Order: sequence, then C-alpha cells, then structure tokens
Amino acid sequence: MAMFVLVVDTSIMNVSISAVVKDIDTTVSGLQSAIALEALVSAAFILIGSKVGDLIGRKKAYVIGLLCYATGAVAMVLAQSLVPIIIFWAVIGGLGASLLLPSMQSLIHGNFEGAAQARVYATVGASAAIAAAVGPLIGGFITTFLSWRVAFALEAVVIVIVLSGIKLVHDVPYTGSRQVDVLGSLLSVVGMGGIVIGILVWQEGGEAVGILIAVGVFGLGALAYWLVRRKRHGKPTLIDPDLFRSKLFRLGVSGQLMQQIALGGTMIVLPIYLQMVLGYNALQAGLSIAPLSLTMFGVAMLAGKRVGRRRPATLILWGFVLLTAGLVILIPVVPRADSGWWLLVPLIISGCGLGLLVSQLNNYTLSPISDERVSEAAGVNSAAGSFGLSFGLAFAGAIMLASLSLIFTSMAMSSDVLPADEKQQVSQVLEEDAEIMSNTALEELLVGQPEAIQDEIIRINTDARPIALQIALLIPILAGCIGLINGFRMRRLPDPKSSGAGEGMLLG
Repeated sequence: MAMFVLVVDTSIMNVSISAVVKDIDTTVSGLQSAIALEALVSAAFILIGSKVGDLIGRKKAYVIGLLCYATGAVAMVLAQSLVPIIIFWAVIGGLGASLLLPSMQSLIHGNFEGAAQARVYATVGASAAIAAAVGPLIGGFITTFLSWRVAFALEAVVIVIVLSGIKLVHDVPYTGSRQVDVLGSLLSVVGMGGIVIGILVWQEGGEAVGILIAVGVFGLGALAYWLVRRKRHGKPTLIDPDLFRSKLFRLGVSGQLMQQIALGGTMIVLPIYLQMVLGYNALQAGLSIAPLSLTMFGVAMLAGKRVGRRRPATLILWGFVLLTAGLVILIPVVPRADSGWWLLVPLIISGCGLGLLVSQLNNYTLSPISDERVSEAAGVNSAAGSFGLSFGLAFAGAIMLASLSLIFTSMAMSSDVLPADEKQQVSQVLEEDAEIMSNTALEELLVGQPEAIQDEIIRINTDARPIALQIALLIPILAGCIGLINGFRMRRLPDPKSSGAGEGMLLG
C-alpha cells in the first residue's frame, strides 16, 4: 500500500494540473515546476535517505517517509495557493520519498529470506505496476466527477491505514558505523541533483542544459573518487564503493536502470500520441495504455509466486526479450492505427516483459547483500530506478517533440501546395503549436484559411506525428536491447544467494 501511494501520488498531480491551476489561481508552469521539484528533491537526497535510515532505524525512516507523504497530501487538500504545494507537497514529499524507498527495500530484505523474499519484492513491484496503471484513471475520474482535493484526501486515508498496521512491520537493526560522511552526502546531492535538473530543464526547453548535466556528472565523479579515497583510509563512507565490485550488483542496478528508461519512455510518448493523434481524452488514453500496466501487474504477481526452479537471470532475460519485442512491433503498427485497440497486443507483450522484470530485479540485486550494507545498496538501486524513469520520460519526450519540429519544417518547406511566401510561417506555427495539438484543434486554428491550405497543413500534421513517435520509441527499444545484453551476462554468472542463507554473501 505504501508503494502504491508513492507511485500514484505524482499520477494524480499530473492528471489534475488544469483543475488545480484553475482552483488556486496559479499557472501551469508554476505547477509543473512543483512537480519537477518533487522529483529533484527525491533523487538528490535518496542516497542520504538510505544512510538516515541506518542511523535512526529503518522502520522509523519508513514511518517518517509516510508522514511526509501524508503532510503533502493534506497540504494539497487545504492549499489555496502555490506556496504550500511547493513547500509541503514538493519539498517535504520529495524528502519523504528519499526516506521511504530505501527503508522499504531494507525492511523487506531484513524480514524475509529466500523464496519468501522474492515473493515480497515481486508483490511490491506489482503494486507499483498497478498504481502506474490505475493512477491516471483514478485521478482523472475523481477530478472530473468530484474534485482533485478528494483524490489527495483518499491518498492520506491510505497512509493512515498503513500506519495503523505499523506494528506488523519489524525493524531491522543496523550494526555498522554510525559516523556520517558529510562531504560524500553533499557530493551526492550535487551529482544526482545536477543531472536531474539538467534533464528536467531539457524537457522544458530551457537553456544551460549541458552545464547542469556536466555539473551533475562532475559531482558523481567526485563522489566516486571521494568514496574510494575514504574507504582506502578506513574512514566511513556514504555508500561502500566495494558494492560495485560485485558483478551481480552492477548487473542488477544496470538492469533496473534500463527497465525504468524503457518504461518512462513508453509512458510519455504513447499518451502524447493517443491524445494528440487520435484525439483521445486523458481517460481514454489511460484505458488504452492500461493493458501494459495491468499485464505487468498480473505477470509480476504470478512470477513472484511461481518462480520454482527457474533461474532469476533467465526470467530477467526473457523479460527484456518480451519488452523489446512488444515495442518493436509498435513501430509498423503506429502509422496504421486509428484507435487504441491496435496497441493492445504489443502492449500486452511488453507488459509481460515488464512484469517479469519487476518481479525479479530488486531481489536479484539486493538479496545477496548483507544487512549492514542493504540500505546503501537499496539507495543506489532506488537512485538508478528514479534516474532511469526521469531520463526515459524527459529524453523520449524531448526526442519526440524535436522530431516533430524537424519533420514539420521539412514537410512544409517541400510542399507543392503551400505558397512559397507562407511556408516559413506555416512551419513556424506547426513547430510552436501543432506539436501539442490534435487535428481537430488544428482545424479550429486554421479557420479562415483557403481549403487547400487547410487540407495540406492537416496532411503534414497527420503524416509527421507517427514518424516522430516511431523515432521516440527507439529510446525505450535501445534501453531494452542494452537490457538484453545485460541479461545474457547475468546468465553466465551463478545465481545470487540470499545473505540470510549464510552463503554467497556480499560484504557480510
């Protein structure tokens, strides 16, 4: 339930933007900035959050994370301006996520072993999948027929239910060093924060993207150097660099990264396509994409319960095979699709692949880690997932819109119908407006133009969009292919063994 709230929270905010803007008399850009800030705070502090869980207790960090989310939800219910949304939902909620994710994974690791641990990781992954599927639908339905404030109030109610059963959660003691690596913590904020800010600025079409990402890369490089240096001198580190000496851990984190890039890229370009090309509303688009997430949920639950003697590496490999195959099938389908039904089979295939991945990757990555190091490992694993999702969303979305812009211009300039003196103006209008506009809305914009020009601009708009979507789909497909290579490498290694079994232990 906690993971469900974590995932569904941003979905509700995304589908409620227009209603929130109207009710509190703010701007779309202001609310989008709040959403971006929440993602930034969560990513920037997630490594620190894993260490805080060690110091104050994993269960306490889990509870504080939930309380932060509840604070943000209640603030949304009561908000009358943008300021409390930024302070309580974005900043405090983002800090809550940075505590909640690593502590959740650490508690699962410490309370379960072997097959039971794999099942619980799969169940939590499945809850994230179902939240991704129903979040936009729930948010859209409640916002349309009741109020967006009701949606956030229900989120707070779910958190209260989780906290009411908190006695069922047993804490996992931490016996490692309790000293704090202050500089390492600052470098992690600069590194993760710089890269995420760069991605978000790029997504919004801002400037200085290269400088921001360079600062982030420099921060992460400096962090790696600092951690190795501190470890060599026997001093406490934010995360143990020896984690990355394990091939199992490196491959697991890499698989998590690729899976999330593929998921993020797919979940941004398909809704744009459905709403802008087929003219679907948010609810219709959500229903069209639901087969992906619902299949992911079902397969994750099934795979978590009936793994049997199947190797985790084999399931992960097949996960990337199915994920990539479904996305590849979409490429020739897109230009021919005149409804969301055309996407059904490819999305089910990709959903099966994602279900296998979410049921196995967390357990594959974290099960061999010792209890002392699991918070650090969970922090790195969560950071990889958060970064991959943000990167996939931003990069695939940016590629799609950039492709639209270039294709619009090329088709307009080569048109035999448009007058020579109007081609530049038409291409400029298409670049600025049509990339976020359906054909119906574009027809309204063109009222008063000669019929031949109207038909030509609609043709350009119609022909360009599927090509742009096909180009954007190459991003999640590439991530899936890299994941495939990763999966073959996993197959050549022995299966990870739970640290609770006393063998195959990393850093134990």
